[in-house]
Parts: sequence; C-alpha cells; structure tokens
Amino acid sequence: MFGMTFSLGIVGAGQFAGVFAKLFAAHPGIDRVYVTDVIAERAEALVDRLGLEGTHADFEALLASDVDAVALFTQRWTHGPLVVQALKAGKHVYSAVPMAVSEEEIAAIIEAVKETGLTYMMGETSQYNPATVYARARHAAGDFGRIIYAEGDYVHDMDLGFYDAYKYSGGEGWKQTASYPPMLYPTHSVGGVLGAIGGRATSVSCIGVKDQRGDGVFDKSVSMFDNDFSNATALFELEGGGSMRINEMRRVGYPSHLRESRFRYFGTEASFEQLAEVSVWQDKEAVTDVSSQLATGATVGDNDAALADVAPALRDAFASGMAEVHDASRLPEEFVGLPNGHEGSHHFLVDDFVTAVNSGALPPVNAWVAARYTLPGIAAHASALRGGERLPVADFGDPVVPQRPAASRG
Repeated sequence: MFGMTFSLGIVGAGQFAGVFAKLFAAHPGIDRVYVTDVIAERAEALVDRLGLEGTHADFEALLASDVDAVALFTQRWTHGPLVVQALKAGKHVYSAVPMAVSEEEIAAIIEAVKETGLTYMMGETSQYNPATVYARARHAAGDFGRIIYAEGDYVHDMDLGFYDAYKYSGGEGWKQTASYPPMLYPTHSVGGVLGAIGGRATSVSCIGVKDQRGDGVFDKSVSMFDNDFSNATALFELEGGGSMRINEMRRVGYPSHLRESRFRYFGTEASFEQLAEVSVWQDKEAVTDVSSQLATGATVGDNDAALADVAPALRDAFASGMAEVHDASRLPEEFVGLPNGHEGSHHFLVDDFVTAVNSGALPPVNAWVAARYTLPGIAAHASALRGGERLPVADFGDPVVPQRPAASRG
C-alpha cells in the first residue's frame, strides 16, 4: 500500500511518546524514527527499548537533520511556536493536543501550512472515540434529524493520575504548570462533539470554578498561567443554530480511569447519550442500549514496559483497544497485536498522519479543523475571566488543500 516512506523525529520522550513511538516505527510508511528530549537520558532509553534509529541533541539539531517529519509530544503550552518552527524548517508535523494556546499562535500555524504546503495534523483522540464514530455515522445517515444540542465532557480528576503526570514532566516546579487552565485543553471535549456533527462554535459564555483544595495547585500565587480555575463550564452557540455545552473538570467525583471523555447529542428525531459504562440510542418510541458496540478491551497488560512511566491511574486510558464501531480493516497489518490506547484511537491517529504525509491529502484533524477544536476553549477561558461575558469564537475558515513544493517528500 505504501510505495513511499519517510523518516520521523519524535520530540519529547515522555509518557505519550513511549506509546506512540512503537506504532510509528511499525508503520510501513515510515522507515526511520529518531528521538530528542531535553532530558537526554529519556530519549536514549526510548531508542534502546524500541530499537529506534537514534537520538538528536535537541530540537534544533533534529530540524537541521534530514528527517522528513516531526511528532511533537512536548508540554501542552509549547506546541504553537514549535509547530511553526518545524514547518518553516521543511518538516511535516504531527502535534499532540492542544493546537496552541492563543488565536495568534493558531493563525501562525495556518499561515505556515499555507506557505509551506506541508502536512499538519493534531492528534485528537476524541475524533476516533467510539461514541464520536457512532454518532458521526448516525448523523451522516440523517438519523438524528437536526441536532439542536450536544454536550462534551472531559472529566479527569487530578487525583486520578494527573499529579504524577505533572511531577514527571514538570520536575521540582511542577505545581507552576499543573495549574494549566482547563479550557485551554478543550479538544477532547469539543472534538468529540464537532468531530461527529461538524460545523463550528460561534460564541460562548463560560463560568470558571475557583479551586478550594489549597494544595498549591490552581493557586494564582504559584501558577505560571495566573490561573485558579480547576473546573469550567461553557455554553456555545453553534453555526446554523443549536448549542453545545462543554465541561472541563479537574476536580470531580467521576471514574475517569474508566472513561475520561463522554458525549451526548440531541436531535429533533433521536438522541444518543454516553455515560461511564452505558451508552444509549433513543428516539421518540424506544431506548436502545448500544454499549456493546462502543465497548473497548485492553491491548496490553498493566506491567507492559511501554507503561512504565505512566501513572497507574492513567494506564487504562493508554491500553484500551478498539470497539465494534471502529473499522480496523483500513489499518496496516503491522498494527495487529500492537498496543493501542484512548479508546482505540492511537492506531488511527498514526495511520492518518502517515497516510496524509505520503499522499498529500488533508488528514481529518488538519490545521483548520484543529483550530475549530481549539479556539472555542480559548474564547471560553477569556469569557470565564470576564465573569461569563458572552464572547465571539474566532474562525479561520474551511480547510484548504495546500500546494506542496515539488521537492517535498510524500
């Protein structure tokens, strides 16, 4: 299937990179994988464990090398400038979420994609969440009628793995970054709604809930983001009518190790609701339990080496496999039996990026779609800081297939 191959440099050898590196290395569309990390020992350990091609001293050295693409797994507020730097260096880019933390950074990414003609993809897991896949198919078939309201929740309590994750990535000053504003990490919730029904958010009113734990996290005097919101709820107007409610919660009594993202969609003819362990399709006459179609199983054991640096409370998310609604037949056979994660999304994320680079086609979560998944949260956080004032959500238009330079790989 893949007549061409390309080389990839992974930036950041933390918890996510270790899981994805194995998939990138196994994909028949990639021939070499390198790693760089600000902690050189982590990059070297990942290369040794997976038998990858080698390491580079730093990000600049990686960009100066002959790799064709980079995959960014750096801390969430760093992505915007790194993406632009990589694109301008002639590299295709896969970026972990979120796309960026400001409208200006997002605008710069879209402009760089236009200028270079290179592939950019944001690795949004909810695009492939079984609930999103199921709702997308029912919506395409017209089964909902007109969708008038939808909800997306990212309910991930700090106690369930996030403390350990921030300590791992943030070092001694981890509390400064653990206060990252919830609405600036909106793509798991927004992506599951818009990934199913399309369109965009046009305006928002958001309420932020100030934290009361008193442990130095979400404390303005400590936070590098000047943030004390641990939870936030936003109500969006959708283009063409209808509304979307988004919850981003970091203090919540909910089993996020079972399901950290969940969704609800209400149409004029039918609705679909997903809870922690139960999912139902409903019309005006009946309720149908569709949980079995969305259920996922584990793909690796709890003691797998790929999960060594992942907090125990987070390991279920990093090990979950596909559901009945997923089309595994489109994936390369080399992925059979390999670890998956985040409700079966990892295999599809890697394959869609590799396919886009090698074909020149836009990936599903391209720069314009990524912007529509990220910008609502940026506007929502601004609204929360202004006491819930209703604010417009910026938009950069519909996707445009960039014109690649003749010498570009893929």
